[in-house]
Amino acid sequence: MHPAYSVILFTTASGAGLGLLAWLALFALLGVVPVERWLGFTGLASSFVLVAGGLLSSTMHLGRPDRAWRALSQWRTSWLSREGVMVIATAGLALVLAIGWLYFERVDGVFAVAAAVVVVCAIVTLYATGMIYASLRTIRQWHQPLTAPIYVTLGLASGAVLLRMLLAVLREASPWSAWLAIVLLSIGAALKWGYWLRIDGELRAYTLEAATGLGHLGKVRVLDPPHTQPNFVMREMGYKVARKHAQKLRRATLLFAFGLPILFVLISQVPGLAITGALLATLSLAVGLIIERWLFFAEAEHVSMLYYGEERL
Repeated sequence: MHPAYSVILFTTASGAGLGLLAWLALFALLGVVPVERWLGFTGLASSFVLVAGGLLSSTMHLGRPDRAWRALSQWRTSWLSREGVMVIATAGLALVLAIGWLYFERVDGVFAVAAAVVVVCAIVTLYATGMIYASLRTIRQWHQPLTAPIYVTLGLASGAVLLRMLLAVLREASPWSAWLAIVLLSIGAALKWGYWLRIDGELRAYTLEAATGLGHLGKVRVLDPPHTQPNFVMREMGYKVARKHAQKLRRATLLFAFGLPILFVLISQVPGLAITGALLATLSLAVGLIIERWLFFAEAEHVSMLYYGEERL
């Protein structure tokens, strides 16, 4: 699949924003982080900007962005629609939480209920984003049991790294915030590695014989191409990344999205290096997630390409 940069930006930015929002709401509810205005303002504002910016960028992928709102009507059957509905619900409840946090500096009563539901809604939204891709049986690399869990884990991990940076800047950093980020990054690395092993070792069962329904007659081959020149389907669905380049990008993902951020988070626990380490961890993670998400799209093979010369996917 041809990687759409607007969708890459959307999934990485909104995932980080939702992850940060979930951790802020949870720890404010539990009394782990101080419920004071500066932390609430910077944290909630950052999460809102990331989520809203990601959503706006995703509309650039549409032919008619002005009709994007219509996607919300199909929530019964579409994970894309469910994602949109959940984003709106999460944002509405987060505004209630923000009122209690910023105006009254407390998270109790109705604000505590809002915080608890925000945590659930943010995680469900991340899951819905992953299921948009995991539900597509036409793309073997996406129709995997680890796809949605990876989206949830990476969203929570990036949110934890952002939380560590905010706490470091506000001089509120504690060891628990560093270890939270390290544990989630480690889980994310393990899940991503398992995902790559699965798509590499899985039987390539999508064949031209199955696509045409003529397998009972024997070997099937295309006599003439469907089109005489490259078209939209071939450009979008037939995009390929060479295996040697994919392997390099996988190593880059492990380095920038997991290895270096873990190292920098550990460095952030050294006295005097909290802000520097947390900032470097955030920057490295941002680069790594963009590489990871680009590769996620580039390695995907759509079954439509069976009609354009591919024998097995």
